[in-house]
Amino acid sequence: MPHTSKTIILSDKAHGLPFSKGLLAQSFTATGLPPSTAYTVAQTIQEDLRERDELAITVSRLRTLATEYLEHMVGPEYADRYRRLAAIGKLDMPLIILIGGTTGVGKSTIAAEVAHRIGITRFVSTDSIREVMRGIFTPELMPAIHESAFDAWRSLRVPVPHGADPVIIGFREQTAAVATGIRSLIERSVKESVSLVIEGVHLVPGYIDAADFPGARVVQIVIAVDDEDSHRSHFYIREVQTDGLRPFERYRTNFGSIRMLGHYIEELAEEHRIPVIHSHQLDRTVAETLEHIVSAVLEGEQGVVRAADDRKKEESGA
Repeated sequence: MPHTSKTIILSDKAHGLPFSKGLLAQSFTATGLPPSTAYTVAQTIQEDLRERDELAITVSRLRTLATEYLEHMVGPEYADRYRRLAAIGKLDMPLIILIGGTTGVGKSTIAAEVAHRIGITRFVSTDSIREVMRGIFTPELMPAIHESAFDAWRSLRVPVPHGADPVIIGFREQTAAVATGIRSLIERSVKESVSLVIEGVHLVPGYIDAADFPGARVVQIVIAVDDEDSHRSHFYIREVQTDGLRPFERYRTNFGSIRMLGHYIEELAEEHRIPVIHSHQLDRTVAETLEHIVSAVLEGEQGVVRAADDRKKEESGA
């Protein structure tokens, strides 16, 4: 029987699930490998396993082999990224990724790519949360959520404090309202032990506290675009991609307010020690975002281990 027809199974999975070079290749693309290269490495692993009749393999053994083949075929940097990303899959609690930033900096594109590469299937926008809330609360009851983030000030029902900017005050009021929905979503994900990616302008540092969700790893990031012309061009692209449903002119008219909110969010990020990733090119921004997420998760895991060791030492000393 030709070795190409031999079936490989994952022996430590329920009912001996079959090995899939497609899924393995997909996990390799998370490291930044082009799909064609990722597929070549996965196919080589499959052929070598069949050649030496290693037809039952554990996930741990497969990951070890994958790391070795990546290092040999494409380089140690990809092997290291794969090893670090694989560590996320071993978490004993859900991973909650929060990606914020002002309107038009590419949050949704970056968040969708990050979710895909890590393998998180639950993905939500804060605008979707606001839309649901708009269907529940009338403009009379909660006017702030019935405006866009950059013109929420139009619905203010209280005087703006002397020296304060109404754009910021309106945005803060809207963010406080939407944050309630965000917290509920996170609590639901923690209860179900399902990882989640949330993106949106309402993920403002200081409004969601990771310490409130001890049953999850919460990683927050802010995306920024420093160059105004580059930022402005995002809105033109958005108009084309949505066939005019999100018109460029509306955002151009409010561009000053949008930039102001961006600076406000970035200042709060610095105050609360939330990393700001400056976006220049999509692939590089996604790679930087993934690197931060992986580093934050691994550092958090090491902190948990150290805390557990400290507790054991205290108990033994007592």
